[in-house]
Order: sequence, then structure tokens, then C-alpha cells
Amino acid sequence: MSRKKDRDAPPPVPERLPASVVDAHTHLDACGDGTVADVTALLDRAGRAGIERVVTVADDLAAARWAAEAATWDERVFAAVAIHPTRTADFGEIEKAEIERLAAAERVVAVGETGLDYYWDYSPPEAQQAAFRWHIDLAKRIGKPLMIHDREAHEDLLRILEEEGAPDTVVFHCFSGDAEMARRCVDAGYVLSFAGTVTFRNARGLHDAAKLVPPEQYLVETDAPFLTPHPFRGRPNEPYCAAYTVQGLAELRGEPVGVVADSVRSNAERVFGLPSSQTVTSA
Repeated sequence: MSRKKDRDAPPPVPERLPASVVDAHTHLDACGDGTVADVTALLDRAGRAGIERVVTVADDLAAARWAAEAATWDERVFAAVAIHPTRTADFGEIEKAEIERLAAAERVVAVGETGLDYYWDYSPPEAQQAAFRWHIDLAKRIGKPLMIHDREAHEDLLRILEEEGAPDTVVFHCFSGDAEMARRCVDAGYVLSFAGTVTFRNARGLHDAAKLVPPEQYLVETDAPFLTPHPFRGRPNEPYCAAYTVQGLAELRGEPVGVVADSVRSNAERVFGLPSSQTVTSA
């Protein structure tokens, strides 16, 4: 019984990182009950671990409206809006008009998450690809980064980005490829965002990918409430757990935690156009 309770309990808040970090992709509305007080509590816990700011991400129209609104509640919250590929079977003019309106908001810093998902059978590939092309165009028209969801769709994603012409900034959320895929993305100038999966012991291809990405081309995210980092895999995830992923990434890359944390912060500020924050980096 006690072991089950341990598995259901959130991980402990870790020691504060030596430099402040941005959680580049989370779902605050799914981490709690979505109230102003709840968001404040989530960010306060994150701040104790050095996760000072987050990008909360939408996957449907209701979540997009919520994310754009939540980004006005707390200066530590920014938003990304799009329709998730698994929800594009009925992607029409109403959805396009609303996403375009929301994406123009000042505190919405990316178009996402969009892309392709061939794992689930919720939306036909043709519908996903058409919606993905529309989101690419939107990101280019409004001059904001494109945040990509890629599940078992590497080749089609890279092909469509090339056919459409990628926006200036492309982020592969929860990067899931191996070293070869990482090299292709890096060569194209894309940014790879690593979630808790990079700390999983059996993710050897992902480990190899994380080692080769240049320091200016990676981010860290939680994708909370999913993908809690090792050694708490399977437990509830929150933005503060990004600190565990930063630590794991530093270990993989053979670099000091402070160096990786500082790269994550400065890259997120550049990618999302966030205000610069003062940090103290330590070895």
C-alpha cells in the first residue's frame, strides 16, 4: 500500500538550480484545476527549483483560449496556441480564425503544438498534414516560432517543412528522434526541446541525440502532467520537475548543471522573445 502511495505522490521539489530556467512546454490547465490561485501555486513550486518561467501550451480550441488568458494572470506564464494534430479531423474556418486571433496576442509566444501524430488513429494523415501546413503559414505570417509535435512521423514532418519553407524558428517539442534525426534537425537550424524522456534509462537513441546538439539549439520542457523524469517516471509531473531533466541532460552531455541551465534559459529567451533575466551560473 505504501509503495502505491509513493507511486501516486508528486516527486519532491529538488534543490534550486544554479541558474534560472524556462519550462519550454507544459500544460498548466492539466496540472491542476486551472484557477488563478492554482496557477500561482504551480509557479511558486517551480520557482523554488529555479524554474522561473513557463510556456503553457494548447492542444484544442478551449485550451488555446485558456492558455492565452492564463498568460495574463502571472508574469511568469507565456502561452502557445494551435490545434493538436490528433484533433484536426474537424479543423475548419472557425478553428482557424480563433487560433489566428489568439496567436496574435502579445503573451502568446509560439504557434503550437502542431505537427503530425501517426501513433494515434484520431485524425487522418491527410487532415493532419493540411492543418500542419496551415499552422506553418500562420507562424510565418505573424513572425512567431513554430512548436512541433512529432510522433512516428519524422519523414513527413521534415518533408512538409521543406516543401512549405520553415519559419525562422522551429522547435521540436519533446524531441523523440535518434542521433541521425537530431543531426538533420540541427543542420536545418531547428531547436530540439528535451522532456523527461531524455532521462529514461532505456532511451539510448535519445541520449545520443542529446549529446550532439549544439548548446544554442536545445531547450528543456516538462510536457506536464506527462513524462515525469527519472527516477520518478509514472508520477504526476509539474514544471518544477524540469530541474530533474536539466540535471539529467547535464550528466548526459558531461557538462556542469549550471552551464546547461544557463543555455536553456538563454535559448528560451531568444527562441520565444522573452525578457532577459539575470542569472548566476556555477560549476
